[in-house]
Amino acid sequence: MTERKPPGVPFESWVDKQIRDAERRGEFDQLPGTGQPLPEITDTAYDELWWIKRKMAREGLSVLPPALALRKEAEDALAAAYAAPSERLVRKIVTDVNVKLRDMMFKPPPGPPLGMQPYDVEAVVREWRERRATAGKTDGTKGTDGA
Repeated sequence: MTERKPPGVPFESWVDKQIRDAERRGEFDQLPGTGQPLPEITDTAYDELWWIKRKMAREGLSVLPPALALRKEAEDALAAAYAAPSERLVRKIVTDVNVKLRDMMFKPPPGPPLGMQPYDVEAVVREWRERRATAGKTDGTKGTDGA
């Protein structure tokens, strides 16, 4: 534990002394990345919030407002439904995202409006079947229903 700053000593001088003493003792010698530039900021313009953005990326956090995050999730769910291997899975994916869409429609959060309605499950299944039939014709395989 470091000692307390003595009264009457300027803070900057005290901190500088602490750093010099630690350098003399070799406490900085074995740190990872010693002598190397900081990653991710050497090739770009300086950004004061680089460390916050890096931490958020590392921890998988999002800065989108809830409505925009749900819109992205709904679009990803629709793409996943179209790529699903079975009709049962298509229905589950669309039904699950519809629950979230309906919740947000009736309890809107602050921020921009959602601007989406729940998907029509039958319409998505119909589109999924058509895509599977078209894909089956082009690759020589026959699509399966999986219901």
